[in-house]
Amino acid sequence: MHVITAIQQSKKPIISLEITPPDKGRSIEELYATLDVLVPFEPAFINVTYHQPQVVYEEKDGIIYRIPKRKKPGTVGICAAIANRYHIEPVPHFICGGFSKYETEDALIDLHYLGITNIFAVRGDPPPGQKTFIPNQDGHRYASELVRQIANMNEGIYLEELEDAQPTNFCIGVAGYPEKHYEAPNFEKDLYHLKHKVDQGAHYIITQMFFDFDVFKNFVEKARSIGITVPILPGIKPLTRISQLSSIPRDFHVSIPYHIVEAMEEARTREAARQVGIRKTIELCEQLIEYGVPGLHIYTMGRGQATCEVLKGLFG
Repeated sequence: MHVITAIQQSKKPIISLEITPPDKGRSIEELYATLDVLVPFEPAFINVTYHQPQVVYEEKDGIIYRIPKRKKPGTVGICAAIANRYHIEPVPHFICGGFSKYETEDALIDLHYLGITNIFAVRGDPPPGQKTFIPNQDGHRYASELVRQIANMNEGIYLEELEDAQPTNFCIGVAGYPEKHYEAPNFEKDLYHLKHKVDQGAHYIITQMFFDFDVFKNFVEKARSIGITVPILPGIKPLTRISQLSSIPRDFHVSIPYHIVEAMEEARTREAARQVGIRKTIELCEQLIEYGVPGLHIYTMGRGQATCEVLKGLFG
């Protein structure tokens, strides 16, 4: 089922999850252990992230070799495993970096043949060690271009002129940033780029994580005011550790409200701080549900216990 169909047909806010593939050399059983705990909450779909490889250069026998090294391979394989094991709709992240337009088309055809009909289209971050995003030669620079290519394939339009070309059937999700993308000069310009992605063919939006309800509410209202009408799913990240109060703002360019920081820092034990973070996450979700969001998209980061506690707090 397409994500947009699941949203439209549900009489209550859907639950969806986001996971990362295990590090190379680790077992998929670790991922299953996480999902086994969360599947009883009936997630409508599960996003699986994808990242560019880090390119290293190694010299052997006087010859310098360019070697791409990927820390977390297996996105497509994990999507197939989720569909087979849990019968839940998998949504692979599809990025611009590392692909030419022709490689993008071939990869999308592979997904189409596998029966994976939901795609989350993002530009993606630069690879480790690279400060700015540089597209591949003949690749996409912006997520909107990737969305347009996928939407074209849904209309039977391929990069080559093909006779009687069969259309694909992808539902396309894109990312939104309630506090703006860190590269955008301002919030208004970032919203303009988001609308452009929707105009190119995106069916729904999932936001970057945020921790203040008013930030999300303002984002939705501004998005609606400029003509963005597709569903917007809020991205939720449970807070569980004091160290996240600095690491999350640094790594994801978001802010954490003072009342959360103060409450977690005043906790006397690590477990007490964790319970504060879980409680604050539940309170945020309750506000969002009351506001009428179409669903909650939870960033698990490959760990299921905190997400499980949040969902139990919300739904019992």
